[in-house]
Amino acid sequence: MKHAAKRQYPAYDPVHLIGTVTHRGEAGAYVVECDGRPWTARRAASCLLTPQLGDQVMISGPDASRVYLIAVIEQAEPAHSELETAGDMVLRAGSGNLTLEAPHALRLNGKEEVTVETPSLQLQAQAADFTANTLTYIGNEVAATVGSTRLVGKVYEAVMDRLSLLSRITFRVAEEVEHVRTGSLDYRADKSARVHGAYTMITADKLVKVDGKQIHMG
Repeated sequence: MKHAAKRQYPAYDPVHLIGTVTHRGEAGAYVVECDGRPWTARRAASCLLTPQLGDQVMISGPDASRVYLIAVIEQAEPAHSELETAGDMVLRAGSGNLTLEAPHALRLNGKEEVTVETPSLQLQAQAADFTANTLTYIGNEVAATVGSTRLVGKVYEAVMDRLSLLSRITFRVAEEVEHVRTGSLDYRADKSARVHGAYTMITADKLVKVDGKQIHMG
C-alpha cells in the first residue's frame, strides 16, 4: 500500500497588532508604529474609514511582508471622518429606505455632475437658494402657489400659444418705448378709459370712428 505523500505547508508567522499611524507612505501605504517598531501596511479594502495621523489602528497579516491596515480603532480627531474607496462606490438598501442625516449641514459635491433620478421628488425647506449660470427646465406643466414673485434681470422673453393674466390691479412702467404688434387689438373699460401723451396720434388706413353720447374736442 502506497503511503500518501506528505504535504508541504508554508510556515506562517502571523502579525496582529495595534499601533499608531505616524505618516503616509508610498503607493498609498501607511506607516504604523507598534511597540517602537514601524510597520508599512496597505489599507484593506474593507477599511472604508480613511486613517489619519495619530489614529490607533489594527494591522494584521499572515507574515511581516503581507501586513494590512484592517481597522481604525480610535481616531485622533473624532470630529472629522472620511469614507474613501479607490473606485466607484454604491450605497444600496436591498429592501427599505436609505436615509442620510446630519445635525447641522449635509452637502453633496460632485466635481463634474450630480444626477438625481426618481419618479417623485419632494423638497421641503424654510429657505432655498439656487445659483446657476444656465438653467434649463423641460416639463409638461408648472403649478406654483406663492405670496409674491420678483424677477430682476436684463432680458425677459416668453414664447407661447396663449397667455392669460388675471389680476385685481396691474401697474406697468416702460421708461423708454413700448411696442405692441398684433392682428387685432381690443381694449375695454367698464368705467373710464384715458389715453394721454405730449403728442397723441390716432391714424388708420381706412376708417377712424369715434362714437359716444357726447364728444368733446379741445
